[in-house]
Amino acid sequence: MTPSKLAILVSTFLLFLGSAWSQTNVLRQRLQRVAATTQGMLGVGVVDFSNGDTVSVNGQWHFPMQSVYKFHLALAVLSEVDKGKWTLEQKIKVTKKDLLPNTWSPLREKYPNGEVELPLREILEYTVAQSDNNGCDILFRLVGGTKVVDKYIKSIGINEVNIVGTEEEMHADDRVQFDNWSTPRSAAKLLEVFHQKKILSKNSWDFLWNTMVSTTTGPLKIKGVLPANATVAHKTGYSGVNKLGIIAATNDIGIMQLPNGKYVAIAVFLSNTPMPEAQCDRVIAEAAKVTWDYFLTK
Repeated sequence: MTPSKLAILVSTFLLFLGSAWSQTNVLRQRLQRVAATTQGMLGVGVVDFSNGDTVSVNGQWHFPMQSVYKFHLALAVLSEVDKGKWTLEQKIKVTKKDLLPNTWSPLREKYPNGEVELPLREILEYTVAQSDNNGCDILFRLVGGTKVVDKYIKSIGINEVNIVGTEEEMHADDRVQFDNWSTPRSAAKLLEVFHQKKILSKNSWDFLWNTMVSTTTGPLKIKGVLPANATVAHKTGYSGVNKLGIIAATNDIGIMQLPNGKYVAIAVFLSNTPMPEAQCDRVIAEAAKVTWDYFLTK
């Protein structure tokens, strides 16, 4: 190859890189404008599944996950299902002792006295789609504890995450929630890994996808200002308001299916904010809408 041809190739490559960076920088700037409207810390991670491009704002920060980690837990449980340890229809004994009071638990509301055998499928649905805290801890005990889940998530290449405390432990001590952390960019990457359909069987993948699409919590978060018919498979997290009027964590991570056929992961974490819950939800919704609009026209 002549020096002149090499120079042309290098120039073309650099021009391509500059153009790609410029395009993703447009989205980053729009997300930064959303972040500027908040009180507290907003983190966003985005992955374009068509080419793996990533964009983030405060993407490297450690944010408390709260119930977002129930997605991580579900992946770990379903990986064991795929190994033949359990089946989705296998009955799991739920005792009265498992159903702690004073915690969010639609499962307890349906079976207040416990002492029932429920299919694993149902406990997973309560845990993921309805963010049931008792269901979550039942699954942690079933799979062998938080360390097992943390090890599994790291084994599939997601390292910027820490899973150490159960829901019961977070309720007992507010500080524990900050030990269960993720970066926005790693949460978005985990969604991409899931969507690649390599870590779960088709049956387990379909089950988890449909469960996340049917999520009932956080309807005004990622989905808040998207089109009413938008398909979003997502998992929310929320700490509640502490005695000082601060929300330690309000989050939503999910995969958006756009009308143009694109799939995009977005993870939005908002931490340590005095803003009312409705205003926090609106910020998350705006971050999702900015991302949706960018990829819809890209």
